[in-house]
Amino acid sequence: MANPTDRKYSNEHEWVKLEGDVAIVGITDYAQEQLTDIVFVELPEVGRQVKAGDSAAVLESVKSVADVYAPCDGEVADVNSSLEDHPEKVNDDAYGAGWIFKLKTSGPDLSALMEADAYQAFVDAEG
Repeated sequence: MANPTDRKYSNEHEWVKLEGDVAIVGITDYAQEQLTDIVFVELPEVGRQVKAGDSAAVLESVKSVADVYAPCDGEVADVNSSLEDHPEKVNDDAYGAGWIFKLKTSGPDLSALMEADAYQAFVDAEG
């Protein structure tokens, strides 16, 4: 699956899509493929303050456990609570229904993140 060009990507395989002052965060299609079948999602608490690089959520798969890191500073404004009963949404639709949390930000600094083509080159080099 091609990486959508309307978002930025981290070297930890998170994506972030800005909608005004809200940053929607999930993991990339590559990340969900590496994790295999996700069986549990530990979501952050709404209202929690996070800094870029903080572990904000945890994904458990049949293969391993992985942290989901905040790509920018902000306050957790919303979580995808449907993942509690249907964690497989992350596998099925990583860039859509599988989003994990939203951060309320004030002028987020996404300069350390990659554009879609740079992220794809990063993944290709990793594989």
